[in-house]
Amino acid sequence: MRIVIAEDDPLLREGLALLLRAESLDVVATTENPDSFLEAVDTHAPDVAIVDVRMPPTHTDEGIKAAVEARHRRPDLAVLVLSAYVEQAFATDLLAGGAVRLGYLLKERVGRVEQFLDALHRVAGGGTAIDPEVVAQLLTRTRPDTALERLTARERDVLALMAEGLGNTAIAERLFVTEGAVHKHIRSIFAKLDLAPTDRADRRVTAVLRYLENTQRRP
Repeated sequence: MRIVIAEDDPLLREGLALLLRAESLDVVATTENPDSFLEAVDTHAPDVAIVDVRMPPTHTDEGIKAAVEARHRRPDLAVLVLSAYVEQAFATDLLAGGAVRLGYLLKERVGRVEQFLDALHRVAGGGTAIDPEVVAQLLTRTRPDTALERLTARERDVLALMAEGLGNTAIAERLFVTEGAVHKHIRSIFAKLDLAPTDRADRRVTAVLRYLENTQRRP
């Protein structure tokens, strides 16, 4: 796994590099601003980019914009975004390109090495990894007259865990139910969100994408 890190905090940047190299992962470049990050993506053709949301010069959304551009240049690039805070509007542009190979973690999660590495490998493998705290905050907001309102409380629980990137087995373990029950809930979610089977779309990803998009657009 070839990794590029884009983080303007030198301690975190080098700490991440040391951690990943200790796990025998190939950190091919560490960068401190959007321009050098994009140059590294072009030069090294990484499998994964770990990108801070806020980078120079304004420390607002430069990291997100750079990640969007990197995915435009390399559509197969996996992106794991790091942020110090829950920023609910962070993913609008990234999600517009699809939710696969995409993760968003709070920086505090990096200190929980096992969880961080699990998220990294999940995103690199083509999945999603959304921080549980982000999902929890999105769940606290409500919006009337959307397809999501059709879901039961348990179905929303299942969809929230899907948004974190968990598979059926992990969801069953988290909710203390059987995998068969999880499968039924997911089938019901697909039906209520009008997601018919199709070869052109991954219904699981589409359901998560709709969940995140709807929660983000609320005033």
